[in-house]
Amino acid sequence: MEWNGVIENHPEQTWAPRFKKLLLNMKKPKEDAIAMNLSGADEHTIQYYNEEYDAIIQVAFAENPMVTTEAKKKGRPKKGKVLALIERLQKYKGEVCHFLKDFQIDFDNNQAERNLRMIKTKTKVSGCFRTEEGIRDYLAVMSYIGTAKKHGKNAVEAIKNAFMGRPELIFE
Repeated sequence: MEWNGVIENHPEQTWAPRFKKLLLNMKKPKEDAIAMNLSGADEHTIQYYNEEYDAIIQVAFAENPMVTTEAKKKGRPKKGKVLALIERLQKYKGEVCHFLKDFQIDFDNNQAERNLRMIKTKTKVSGCFRTEEGIRDYLAVMSYIGTAKKHGKNAVEAIKNAFMGRPELIFE
């Protein structure tokens, strides 16, 4: 995550390790609630983590005040990367914390990253895709295989069913 860069490159930023710890702590009640077959965290838990989130963001802004200089250029004053990250974390708080309210949302985006990594590896090994149509075909097949796996189906069987004109069988 981006704040790992803040932790490593700006050790004076006390908010970043606290924020990382907060998110990891938020993951635990989600795992516990899933084990109890719940679909979201209770309101008390959500409220507690909302308050913690806001407190850390306040500390982050205190540690990174907006630099006020005489504007020599038109437009908005330039912000550093750290302040821009803090502003995004404040603006997108709902999206960042949504995994705690709706358990259909993953804590991380590792699957999306794995999907992209697969494409990059294919490009590296093969050199490149020859045509746009080839790219589309490859992505369609890989998407189909990924969907089959997510539904607990065997990828080879899913492809066989698709060739036999029964692609919907992966959704049963």
